[in-house]
Amino acid sequence: MRRQARPIYSKTDDALRATARHASRINPPVQFIYVYILQSESAPQHFYTGITENLRARLDKHNAGGVPHTAKHRPWRTKTAIAFTDRDRAIAFERYLKSASGRAFAKKRF
Repeated sequence: MRRQARPIYSKTDDALRATARHASRINPPVQFIYVYILQSESAPQHFYTGITENLRARLDKHNAGGVPHTAKHRPWRTKTAIAFTDRDRAIAFERYLKSASGRAFAKKRF
């Protein structure tokens, strides 16, 4: 007579799953703010640094000519995108990348 196999999980596992489901209802999904660097495909020496919550829509807007500053050197491609959960840190990092020191950092690192 063979014994029935015992389940691999325990009641504790069920409790943890229930807690995770409950937490997902309480905590809203994480919202990212992206700091991005675009590079022109028609003039690769031109870059643009910006910030957005929807990276794909923002790139589409740049490529459609909806941003006057980038309309001249279309099309653009995303060279680098960094996701932040803290808006203030994202704004500070974008501001840094637009400084002389930040441009040198981006040129060397990205």
